[in-house]
Amino acid sequence: MPAPTALLQPTTTPESVPLPAPDNEDELLIDMQDSTTAEPSAAAPAMSTDDTEMAVDEEGRPRFAPGKDVDPVRRVETRKIPIPPNRMSALKNNWTKASSAIRPPTPCLQNEPQARSTEWPSSYPPLVDHCKLQVRMNVKEKRVELRSSRFTQSNEALQMGADFVSAFAMGFDIDDAIALLRLDSLYIQSFDIKDVRQTLGQDALGRAIGRIAGKDGKTKFAIENATKTRIVLAGSRVHILGAFENIGMARESIVSLVLGAQPGKVYNNLRIIASRMKERF
Repeated sequence: MPAPTALLQPTTTPESVPLPAPDNEDELLIDMQDSTTAEPSAAAPAMSTDDTEMAVDEEGRPRFAPGKDVDPVRRVETRKIPIPPNRMSALKNNWTKASSAIRPPTPCLQNEPQARSTEWPSSYPPLVDHCKLQVRMNVKEKRVELRSSRFTQSNEALQMGADFVSAFAMGFDIDDAIALLRLDSLYIQSFDIKDVRQTLGQDALGRAIGRIAGKDGKTKFAIENATKTRIVLAGSRVHILGAFENIGMARESIVSLVLGAQPGKVYNNLRIIASRMKERF
């Protein structure tokens, strides 16, 4: 509080100083209006009437529209199947026949017979024509390489091709291996003779293999014809190709021979099995 004897000074009211008006006032207003109108649509999207309404059947269960078929993105996959050294020559021979069969037949002379038949006795036409795969034989690393392409239609084609090449590498014939591509009910089962009888020596192992094969392969052929399978003896390994039940019957006959059963008894069991299979079909 001032002293009562102090001089009184006149009070002056502060004048309002005008602020400089911005040049882009209209633009700021327009931007503000645009932002205010755009915020509700971004924050709260409009609900369509189709989302709110749900179709219900007579029992009160919701009904949905069927899904649309969308082409899946196919990824290029590869498989590398090793080939044993004892099957490389057979693979090369069949590969050469395949390449010669693919070329158009050369015109023969009038006095000569037809030069070459147009059949497919070889390995890679089933893979290329049937499975639509890309195939390459790597001679240096002794393996066959398979790869899917944009022409591959089935997702199982690569696995089927790998099974086909693996069957040929095990020792099966080309025609038997092609059956794996045509029929879905065929399988391959392998086991070791030493797993059946672990106390086999080197001489006993040779005798067991001889008992399975028989003289001139008669026992093996009898088991194949009775059980409708194909059997390959590769050293101490036994590979069986066929249906699931037929593989079990063939394996039981082979195990009986390894354990020392008489071949005559095994033949009688095979006759019974063959008669039962005829009655079944």
